[in-house]
Order: sequence, then structure tokens, then C-alpha cells
Amino acid sequence: MTEPAPWTSRHDEILAAIAANPPDRRFHYPIRHGTMRVGIYAPRGADPQSPHDQDELYLVIRGTGHFVKNAERIAFSPGDVLFVEAGATHRFEDFSDDFETWVVFWGPKGGER
Repeated sequence: MTEPAPWTSRHDEILAAIAANPPDRRFHYPIRHGTMRVGIYAPRGADPQSPHDQDELYLVIRGTGHFVKNAERIAFSPGDVLFVEAGATHRFEDFSDDFETWVVFWGPKGGER
């Protein structure tokens, strides 16, 4: 099999890489360019995130639950897009066992202003 180009990655290959990670590392970012990285995040049971130093987008692939950002809490489902500015406290809560989301990080430390 030919190695994939650095600008593309298959969903099933990313999930296989995540499955090979330790349980506390339920993510994999195969595409990177400059400050940008793209991958999948698929926590199980609880979401142990802490604030990040870059802006990020979540694009929900599957699953349902609630997303908390600072003092707000909203329901999410497949197809939803969530934006988190750098430094914001955030986490997924009460999510289904099949939850997975694309994650895109980009920009300078501290986020874009």
C-alpha cells in the first residue's frame, strides 16, 4: 500500500491509531501544516481536557451528549460544529459510547484576536 499524502487521512486509519494509544490518549492528529493540525478525538467515559493554547473547532462525527464551555452547556449531535477560543475551559459531558469528533487546531498561542 502506498503511504497517504500528508494532506489526506482515512477515518478508519485514524481510529486504528487511536485504538493503539493508551486509554488517556483518545486522539490522533495525522494532518499537520504550520500551526494547524487535524484529527479525531474520541474520549470514553469522561473527558479530561484542560484549556488549550490555540483556537479549535470540533465537528461532531457521531454520538450525542453535552458540551460545556466556560459557564455555558449545550446539547450536541452529529453534524454540529463547536468553536472554542484558546484558553477557554471546555469539556464533553454525558456523551454516548460511540462519540467521536473531528478536531482542528490552528493559529498562534493565545488564539487569534
